[in-house]
Amino acid sequence: MRKFILPLLAAVALAGHVTPASAALSSGTRAPAFTTTGALAGETFAFDLAAELRKGPVVLYFFPRAFTQGCTLEANAFAEAMGDFRAAGAQVIGLSADDIPTLQRFSREECRGAFPVGRASPNIIQQYDVAFGNGLTNRTSYVIAPDGRIVMVHSDLDWREHVTRTLAAVRALSR
Repeated sequence: MRKFILPLLAAVALAGHVTPASAALSSGTRAPAFTTTGALAGETFAFDLAAELRKGPVVLYFFPRAFTQGCTLEANAFAEAMGDFRAAGAQVIGLSADDIPTLQRFSREECRGAFPVGRASPNIIQQYDVAFGNGLTNRTSYVIAPDGRIVMVHSDLDWREHVTRTLAAVRALSR
């Protein structure tokens, strides 16, 4: 009996362990240019990465689905840190495969109108290699320097380190 219980307990323990997701784009590579539709404080707008990079660094974070627990907590954390990101000269945009009406609501309620969220099309998901399955994206954050180079990648389904790590990378750029 004991020889069956120990492997079962080990399997249960491993099932609850979350490992980092992988991201194919690494630091030093050029971020793929894209345009998309997004929402800020419930209002739609067009987002063009190349145009935004002319203003300074961009934090591009992919999240699986609006209004899920981890994505809501991550959006709240980014909203709370927006003053720090602005002080460091950076812009933040979240991307998911959600539809625009959902993103409009999410941008008002969970992003608190502090930063935009945009639609990650299948092409954007493929270019950034953030496919998670069933049309979702994994949780991956990129910091992109104004010259278009990726200077930091953090890919982990646990939302808690994304704000801290991206902010540190943006601050390092401004030094």
